[in-house]
Amino acid sequence: MSVIIASKIQSNPKYHELVKRRNTIGWSLSAVVCVMYFGFTLMIAYTPDILTAPIAADSVIPVGMIMGFGIIVASCLLTGVYVYMANKTFDPIIADIVQEASK
Repeated sequence: MSVIIASKIQSNPKYHELVKRRNTIGWSLSAVVCVMYFGFTLMIAYTPDILTAPIAADSVIPVGMIMGFGIIVASCLLTGVYVYMANKTFDPIIADIVQEASK
């Protein structure tokens, strides 16, 4: 990519809006994941009795194991949300920006 095209892209208002939206979504999803992981870690430290309780009276599976599995699944789903948004929302905007800069 030439310097001229790069400067056209950086001066495009759509580019600045794209960067702002992408950063907002990325940081928001990262914050959700951090809250889940740190919340789980704090539960391990301060309420281990809740995490070690069985999910049912006759079960050997603790609540903490289900929560840990849920956190992993939620993290994968949030990654999928970001990828979906990137493909459906951000990529068309990027294509428009590059096309405008190439003129």
